Amino acid sequence: VQLVESGGGLVQPGGSLRLSCAASGFTFSRVGMRWYRQAPGKERELVAAITSVGGSTSYAESVKGRFTISRDNAKNTVYLQMNSLKPEDTAVYYCYTRLGDGTVISYWGQGTQVTVSS
Repeated sequence: VQLVESGGGLVQPGGSLRLSCAASGFTFSRVGMRWYRQAPGKERELVAAITSVGGSTSYAESVKGRFTISRDNAKNTVYLQMNSLKPEDTAVYYCYTRLGDGTVISYWGQGTQVTVSS
């Protein structure tokens, strides 16, 4: 199983970025996906999630209305569109999934840095 994030970088407040997470090693279309983030000195927090069937989404209160999670099952990729970025969005963003029926195993990407600063 591999999760490879890309798309991070430096952006000014109010700007936008789109993160991508390319997945391999499992049947992507059957699995829910999540984005987490971790800022320096803080715990990792759930940012957004999308289900496998139907693509229902959910968001942390702090990003509602600004971030959009989506998925392309043909490309085995999940995205996080981030608009109206704020300095407090600065963090390492991680792609996450978990697999298994009995024993559940969590998988994380390597993370991509997002820095919001003028």
